[in-house]
Amino acid sequence: MSLISSMVFKENNLATLIQKYNVPCPRYTSYPTVPFWDNKDFNAKAWKQQVQQSFIKNGHEDGISLYIHLPYCESLCTYCGCNTRITVNHAVEIPYINALLEEWEMYKRLLGKNPKIKEIHLGGGTPTFFSPENIFQLIEAILCGAVIYDDAEFSFEAHPNNTTEEHLRVFYGFGFRRVSLGIQDFDLKVQEIVNRKQSYEQVEKLTLLARKIGYTSINYDLIYGLPLQTVKGISETIYKVIALKPDRIAFYSYAHVPWLKSSQRRFTELDLPTEEVKIKLCEVGHLLLKEAGYIEIGMDHFSLPTDSLYQAYSTKTMHRNFMGYTSSHTSMLIGLGCSSISDVWTAFAQNIKTVEEYIKEVNNGHLPVFNGHFHTEEDLLLRKHILNIMCKMETPLHHYDGLSSDIIIRLKELEKDGLVEIKEDYLRVTKIGEGSFLRNICMCFDERLHLKNSNYQFSRK
Repeated sequence: MSLISSMVFKENNLATLIQKYNVPCPRYTSYPTVPFWDNKDFNAKAWKQQVQQSFIKNGHEDGISLYIHLPYCESLCTYCGCNTRITVNHAVEIPYINALLEEWEMYKRLLGKNPKIKEIHLGGGTPTFFSPENIFQLIEAILCGAVIYDDAEFSFEAHPNNTTEEHLRVFYGFGFRRVSLGIQDFDLKVQEIVNRKQSYEQVEKLTLLARKIGYTSINYDLIYGLPLQTVKGISETIYKVIALKPDRIAFYSYAHVPWLKSSQRRFTELDLPTEEVKIKLCEVGHLLLKEAGYIEIGMDHFSLPTDSLYQAYSTKTMHRNFMGYTSSHTSMLIGLGCSSISDVWTAFAQNIKTVEEYIKEVNNGHLPVFNGHFHTEEDLLLRKHILNIMCKMETPLHHYDGLSSDIIIRLKELEKDGLVEIKEDYLRVTKIGEGSFLRNICMCFDERLHLKNSNYQFSRK
C-alpha cells in the first residue's frame, strides 16, 4: 500500500470509529456520575463523619483542595450548563460572601484545625462579577490561619469584559498564578446567538496584562458545536488563539441539554452544526492546535510543554476531579457555595442549588448539603480504574482484578477497534484511543450506568 493510500485508509478508518462511538456518555469528572448517586442513605450527619475520617486519613498530611462557586453573572450565555444567577444588582455580593465564609468556618470546626491548602479554584458564574474589594475580603478570610503548600496552585475563571487590572492584582497578591478566560469563539455571529461577546482586542489586552503582572499559566476555553459555527469560523478563532499563545486550552464539545437548561431553547437544533460538521470542527481544531505545538492532555485539553499540566501528565501525576484536570492531587476537595460538590474520596456531597436556600441554610447553622453518595467497595475500585484511564492512559488489571465479565466483554470490543490494548496485568489506551474516545473507554467500567439501563440523557461528544 502506498503512503498516500495508507493515509487515506487511516483517515477513513478513524472517521468510521468516530461515527461508531459518537454516543451520549458522561464526562467522568467523578465516578459514580451524579445521575447515578445512590443517595437513599445520605444525610448531613453521615457526611460529616466521612469528612472527619477522610481528613484524619489523608487530608491532614496531604492537604486539601477548595472549590468556591460564585454563581452571579450580569448576562446569560445561552450555551451555559453551569448553575448561575443572572443579575446586575451587586448588592448581592456581601450576603453571599458572608455565607461562603460561614460555611468554611463550619468545615474548619468539623476538621478541628486549619487544614493545609494545596489548591484553590474560583468558578462560576463569573467570579470577576464580584468587586476587587470583595474578592480581597473573601480570599483573605479563607486563607486566614491556613497553611499553604509551597507548590500550591490557585486559579480563577474570568470574563474578559469585566476583569480589571485591580482584579488581577488582588488575586496575584494572594498567590493566584493561573487565570482561565472563557473565549468559546471569536466569530461574531456565534457570539451574538450565544450572547457571549468579547473582542479579540479585549482578550489580547487582558492576556498581556496578566503576563506582565506575573501570571504563569493562562487558559482559554473554546467550544465546538455551538450554533452557527463553521469550519472556517473555528479555524479563524484558533489562529487568533494561537497568536496569543495561552499556556493551556480547553477545547471541548458543546453539550446541548435543553431539557436541563432552558436557556438553550433560545436557538433550535437547526442552528447547530450537523454531526458531520461537528466532527470536522473537532478534527480541524485538534490539527491546528497540534501543529502550533500544543500537546493533547487527556480529554479536551491541550497544553504547551512548559505548563505544569503537561508536566503532571508526562510524569503520570495528573489528577481529575469536579474542577476538571489538575496538576495537584488531593484526596479531599471541599466545595463551598451553592451547587458546589465536595469529594472526600469515599463519599460525595452536593450543596443546595438555589442561592436563597443556600444562604438560609448556612445562616441557620447547617451545612447546606442536600444530595450525596457513599461509595461501595466496587465503586472505589471502578473509580480508580476510570481515574487512571482519564489521567494516565492506562490502568493495572492484575488478572482482571475482580472486574465483572461484562466489563471485560465491553473492553474487548474496543480492543478489536484498536482503542485499547489489554493484557492480564494492564490496560493501556492506544494513541488512537486517547482524547476523543476516553469517555467511551471509561464507560465500559461504568457498572451503575449499565446495570440501571438508565434513560438519563447525556450529551454527545
